[in-house]
Amino acid sequence: MEYKIEHRPSFSLLEIQLGPGEAVQAEAGAMVYMDPTVSLETKARGGIFGALKRSILGGESFFVNVFRGPGKVGFAPGYPGDIIGLEIDGKLYAQSGAFIAASENIDIDVKFGGATTFIGREGVFLLEMRGRGMVFLSSYGAIQKISLNGESLIVDTGHMVAFTEGIDFTIKRVGGLKSTLFSGEGLVFEFRGTGDVYIQTRSLDGFLSWILPYLPKS
Repeated sequence: MEYKIEHRPSFSLLEIQLGPGEAVQAEAGAMVYMDPTVSLETKARGGIFGALKRSILGGESFFVNVFRGPGKVGFAPGYPGDIIGLEIDGKLYAQSGAFIAASENIDIDVKFGGATTFIGREGVFLLEMRGRGMVFLSSYGAIQKISLNGESLIVDTGHMVAFTEGIDFTIKRVGGLKSTLFSGEGLVFEFRGTGDVYIQTRSLDGFLSWILPYLPKS
């Protein structure tokens, strides 16, 4: 599988070149174009229960599309932002809604983020991707990698995209209840360990908070 990502970081487009028999699974609705030589199959990945869990808890589509080569396929998310390709051999965790495409053999499940996350809208459930192959994630804003070597890092839940195996996390409030309610920060991830954390430079909730006062009121 060969790929390229163009128009980064604001309006990224992922193009994957599939060889004969090679396949990639993708979020429903992410396909922009494909060669007529590419075949398409739509299915509930992991069975009905697995698809329901990803859809209800993980913010992903019930169905995934499997594209089989030979030929080119182009993908893009439904919002402006970046796309990153990561080669994994093990596990990768990502925010719900970040998945755009992956190698066919990658399993995608939902991981519970912890009871404290119920007081916020972001990060209640994480996507857990397992296997060996390529994973492509999208973000709102540009993606930046921060590498940790036995260190700690605090990231606002609205800016977290993904993190690799070897990193533990907790989700907590910033300061006391007053700070959480009035500082504009709210809940954060606290990461610890060795690995990579991927963040997005913009927050969708932050954008909505900025634009809502300008919308006409009925």
